[in-house]
Amino acid sequence: MSDVLTGRSALITGASRGLGLEICHAYLAAGASVFICSRDTAELERARAELSSRIRDADRVGALVADVSDQRQVDALVKAATDRFPELSILVNNAGIYGPKGPIEKVDLQQWARALEVNLIGSVRMARTMIPQFERLGHGKVVQLSGGGATAPLPGLSAYAASKAAVIRFAETLAVELAERRIDVNAIAPGALNTRMLDEVLQAGPEQVGDAFYEKAIEQEQSGGTPLARGAELAVWLASPASDGITGKLLSAIWDPWRELAEHRDDLASDIYTLRRIVPGDRGHDWGEV
Repeated sequence: MSDVLTGRSALITGASRGLGLEICHAYLAAGASVFICSRDTAELERARAELSSRIRDADRVGALVADVSDQRQVDALVKAATDRFPELSILVNNAGIYGPKGPIEKVDLQQWARALEVNLIGSVRMARTMIPQFERLGHGKVVQLSGGGATAPLPGLSAYAASKAAVIRFAETLAVELAERRIDVNAIAPGALNTRMLDEVLQAGPEQVGDAFYEKAIEQEQSGGTPLARGAELAVWLASPASDGITGKLLSAIWDPWRELAEHRDDLASDIYTLRRIVPGDRGHDWGEV
């Protein structure tokens, strides 16, 4: 997908390492300019230097330290990004944390709320602050990163699970609100990634995250997990003209045929690739119907 983002610019949060950094590399390779943020000054500078060193034009990379849960910092971030790249039309909401680990009655409630402040409210702050920029341009793309907690319970990680499920419903709702303004909003399920978040689970141990989840984490570490490039490739496609008009979807970088979705735009004007309630009939039962 080289050159599919030529002339476009993206603001990418949580971009100093892991999947966020991989998306930056993919966007630059596809021709885009990127403005990145992170809460850690040293890590952000390292990421900026790494990204700049791999392209001919270092001016295609901008950076600013910012915490997406702080509206003043979000305002400063968006202003700096749009000043640097006036045609900035892509937002990638990648910043996120696990939050506290353990049974809900034992975890610190302030830490629990902090996870929602970063994962959910941070995404909301970024999106609503970027909307005027998209409207000025007459188009825009919001790419939201999801996680396993969006589609399945995660005992011991309730803050993460709740925030990621909420992020998806927010993205679906925002997509409907912005559809007439040519602003596409979609989410990515990148797969099981071997990043610092996996390290956190392994360090927490089965006592906090549960035996089943811990064993899966060990297996994931040993197998190498899903390559970061898979999620980054989907992030490029969702930011490109090829996905124009496809909005309000949660797409798996691993399992869904996203490269072919443009051929199915009419079918996608439905609840395909969205979060929905399962009723008995969906599982072959004839009870529960009026």
